[in-house]
Amino acid sequence: MRAPLSPPDPGAPSAGDATSAGAPGIAVPGSDFGAESDEAIGLRKIIHVDMDAFYASVEQRDDPSLRGQPVAVGGSAGRGVVAAASYEARRYGVRSAMPSARAVQLCPDLIFRRPRFEVYRAVSQQIRAIFLDYTPHVEPLSLDEAYLDVTRDLRGIGSATRIAELIRRRIRADTGLTASAGVSYNKFLAKLASDENKPDGLCVIRPGEGARYVAGLPVARFHGVGPRGAERMASLGIATGADLARIDIATLRQHFGAQADYLYRAARGIDLRQVRADRPRKSVGAERTFDRDISTGSVLRATLETIIDLTWDRIARADARGRTVTLKLKFRDFQAMSRAKSLTSAVADREAFADVARQLLDAVLPLPQPIRLMGLTLSNLDDAEGDTPASPAGGQVELPF
Repeated sequence: MRAPLSPPDPGAPSAGDATSAGAPGIAVPGSDFGAESDEAIGLRKIIHVDMDAFYASVEQRDDPSLRGQPVAVGGSAGRGVVAAASYEARRYGVRSAMPSARAVQLCPDLIFRRPRFEVYRAVSQQIRAIFLDYTPHVEPLSLDEAYLDVTRDLRGIGSATRIAELIRRRIRADTGLTASAGVSYNKFLAKLASDENKPDGLCVIRPGEGARYVAGLPVARFHGVGPRGAERMASLGIATGADLARIDIATLRQHFGAQADYLYRAARGIDLRQVRADRPRKSVGAERTFDRDISTGSVLRATLETIIDLTWDRIARADARGRTVTLKLKFRDFQAMSRAKSLTSAVADREAFADVARQLLDAVLPLPQPIRLMGLTLSNLDDAEGDTPASPAGGQVELPF
């Protein structure tokens, strides 16, 4: 039986989006299409696999004395930053990207370990090999998470849920680590689902369930909606997916610009992006918006060190190599400034990256006014290519999840 269709919104994104932009996930119970039909009408079975506290879990695996203890991976001295925290540490409020000094305040017994990226990469390759036993359509997001399109799986299993269970079981057997997985009919929902039952959990959002599932979520759970975005939404009376779905597209465009179409679709459980195997990155970066504007040279330099740590952690997670470092500053009046430097070869290591970043900041000091945001990006990545838009998906029907 078909789900009821909402009246079309003349201002909404055009419906190459789905059979109906107002009714994602039209359900046809009992339907079980063969691989050729699936491909012809755009059906997808997507799994998002996310390793549980990956860096910290590897450290606990390799050092039994750390098991059950609050562990942070990152620098413990000076302006160090937490790159990853075990679940024992998270119970105290310790989180990745948190200054290490603050983490120790929250958890005085916190145990720090320096990152061992060569080990994390090796484990990530083991996990990738498991994925590739089931589908060639694997899109890594970092060393510890990836999307898989198993619409046509290599083993003819047919059930995305069963494949997710098998993958999680094999990861545990082969690496001694746990992974959580989300299963759904698009990437947005699969990623939300993988976070639902962490750690070591599985969640399935079937066609026809996406809009209802999203309606009950805080908008802060939406990928791409940061704390500032959530605050802006709260000022408009938007707290949940249901609140967001009630806002017309014109109003969203007025307040959120280029992000409006994404928000409109996300509130309805729609995501048109395809899983792209070995999708090339254009850049890797990190930025932070401050609670208070900053301007003095010493504070700016100290802040830069934190941004360097955050950015290099992401670069290492993505196993990225690039030649161009860009510094981004946003002033209190929201005007932005960026400065970049390109090298003749890829940035060799963290210290080389940090050295270029410091040069870029020193070159613009003193600043004409205080800043509210600072960011760093590494681009001109090895083997990077331009992105092409994903093809619109067709109607979505019931799949054997």
